[in-house]
Amino acid sequence: MQARVKWVEGLSFIGESASGHQLLMDGNAGEKAPSPMEMVLIAAGGCSAIDVVSILQKGRQNVRDCEVKLTSTRRDEAPRLFTDINLHFIVSGDDLTEKSVERAVQLSAEKYCSVSLMLGKSVNITHSFEILA
Repeated sequence: MQARVKWVEGLSFIGESASGHQLLMDGNAGEKAPSPMEMVLIAAGGCSAIDVVSILQKGRQNVRDCEVKLTSTRRDEAPRLFTDINLHFIVSGDDLTEKSVERAVQLSAEKYCSVSLMLGKSVNITHSFEILA
């Protein structure tokens, strides 16, 4: 996998993936675009949400919606690393069981989500979920 990051102006940068997708990042506390640390947090949520939806669909669960609300804590001093991240899944669908959603979240956390597993080497990552009717 490859990518590139190019300076635009000030502390704004354009990131480009090998697949040609571009995104703007901002080092000014997210003034114009997400900061790199916000992107890391979003990546963890996206990676896990993909896993959860995929696992539920493969289990023939009728999932209609999945949202992940992420909360985090960072060190006060530099480097301002994440110390804690919680991924809270809000899942809805027809006849979803607590057991199936819990299993999907657990499999993502322990086996499939590369981003969370990588971050988990140095960050306390927790997961929670709720099912909406």
